[in-house]
Amino acid sequence: MKKIIGLLILLILPLYAVSQELYELPENTKTRWSSFENSGAEKGAGALENKGAKGHPFHPIKAGGSVTLLDVQGSGTVRRIWLTINDRSPEMLRSLRINMYWDNREEAAVSVPLGDFFGIGLGQRVPFESELFADPEGRSFLCFIPMPFAEGAKITVSNDADKDLKAIFYDVNITKETHETQELLYFHAYWNRELNTKLGEDFQILPPVQGKGRFLGTNVGVVTDEMYEDSWFGEGEVKIYLDGDTTAPSLVGSGTEDYVGTAYGQGAYSQRYQGSSIADPENGKFAFYRYHIPDPVYFYEGIKVTIQQIGGAPQDKVREFLKNGAELQPITIDAEDRFYKLLENERAIDFSKKDIPQGWTNFYRSDDVSATAYFYLNKPVNDLPALQTVKTRTQNLQKK
Repeated sequence: MKKIIGLLILLILPLYAVSQELYELPENTKTRWSSFENSGAEKGAGALENKGAKGHPFHPIKAGGSVTLLDVQGSGTVRRIWLTINDRSPEMLRSLRINMYWDNREEAAVSVPLGDFFGIGLGQRVPFESELFADPEGRSFLCFIPMPFAEGAKITVSNDADKDLKAIFYDVNITKETHETQELLYFHAYWNRELNTKLGEDFQILPPVQGKGRFLGTNVGVVTDEMYEDSWFGEGEVKIYLDGDTTAPSLVGSGTEDYVGTAYGQGAYSQRYQGSSIADPENGKFAFYRYHIPDPVYFYEGIKVTIQQIGGAPQDKVREFLKNGAELQPITIDAEDRFYKLLENERAIDFSKKDIPQGWTNFYRSDDVSATAYFYLNKPVNDLPALQTVKTRTQNLQKK
């Protein structure tokens, strides 16, 4: 019982620190900031250039080059990251890559396109605020996720574009305190994109991960395919497979907009734990997030997170899509008399005929989907696939 209680405490601590009054001073904790004015986050080593008069506020990143935002030894916690860049085009936000390394490991725990990492998908920025990320006016990048480390921490930004970035400004705020390696949960993030999801297959927000930890949540970007016109894309349910789940998940919702806390469609809004930062049905672009802070998702052996690729429309519109050769498969009909489950129905329903049950029809579909997953894990590295190429990351960003 003591071991179980201890593990629960460790899983909660990274996001819910021990309560401390603002006027209380913790023991043996030192505050440090890393910026281009003090890149080593060292005591008494800031603002040394230009006689202290704003000598090094920003730095360029050449095409193919990188800059280091943080490189410290010892134990501590990243508390806050702020940065901005002069080129915030979708192509640059997808071409820049933020990497994070814990405890002097060569393998990155985080390797994600810069724009997508900071809470909004599709390589775009809009003003928003959530519990974990914020952008007050659509021009900056803020992260408030606590990221503990026991032996060292390194954060870099690399430019995978074929053009230079003129300026990046940043500061990373940390505290130096003692963490024991065997008790630590490390922060990780993973990004994935499918330009055309496979019909009937769930999109993987987070592929299988082995170990103990906590799933913090995700932000997702969808660019809908024109063959479905302006029909609703978000009937798919989020599934979370926990601790040995294989064919069926332990956690499942009732639809995409339901997962992010709204209902019957999805407009633009931002809240602490859920939001839809972009909702543009005219151009078929949606970006939304859900963070499991008040409703923690723990795992003790492993986890996998997916989202179904299901849309919906009035039946006549679905029939029209099929006639026009759209790639889809009807799966349910919400008729007045009952809910027809077409994948297990006792008789086949021919959508070319009109003498079938009438009603809202859900169907498997294929869209351009991308997502960033955030999680804690009880080791500083993971075995997830490498970040996709810059070509895959930037393709078709401006097609609409």
